[in-house]
Amino acid sequence: MTDSIKDPARYRANVGLALFSRQGHVFIGRRINGRGPFQWQMPQGGVDSNESLRDAALREMDEEIGVAGKLVDVIDETEDWIYYDFPPELKRRMGGPFLGQRQKWFAFRFKGADSDVRLDKHTPEFDAWRWAPLETVPGLIVPFKRPVYEIIARRFAPWAGPPSDA
Repeated sequence: MTDSIKDPARYRANVGLALFSRQGHVFIGRRINGRGPFQWQMPQGGVDSNESLRDAALREMDEEIGVAGKLVDVIDETEDWIYYDFPPELKRRMGGPFLGQRQKWFAFRFKGADSDVRLDKHTPEFDAWRWAPLETVPGLIVPFKRPVYEIIARRFAPWAGPPSDA
């Protein structure tokens, strides 16, 4: 959740992206080697030094799902950082200085074809993908990230339908 009390230096800067189809559904990918029932998520990833947040989102989209920036229109982005904490067992496994992540989210409208999605273009992070109604996605995500997805489902709800010019 957004939280001005959290120390940003203790949370890794990250971007998330909601890629909307022409019909208004959102891309979700199933994590490779995931455990448990909640392995679907939207693409997300870290921000490189000296990289703008928008450029990071476009790079992550290409790296994770093989979709080039020329195949999307940027339609929205969150104003505030959205924070989540790593669960203790994950924090122990990962190590490192961060308590969790702080994310800026972008909404993109996909102009390409399903065949433009390439999970194997780089090192795969997902083993399957599909289009899903945005409001269903919080129920598919690991519980510790669910509050973020609930915020995103509300925030990007205006885009969860066909564009008015379609």
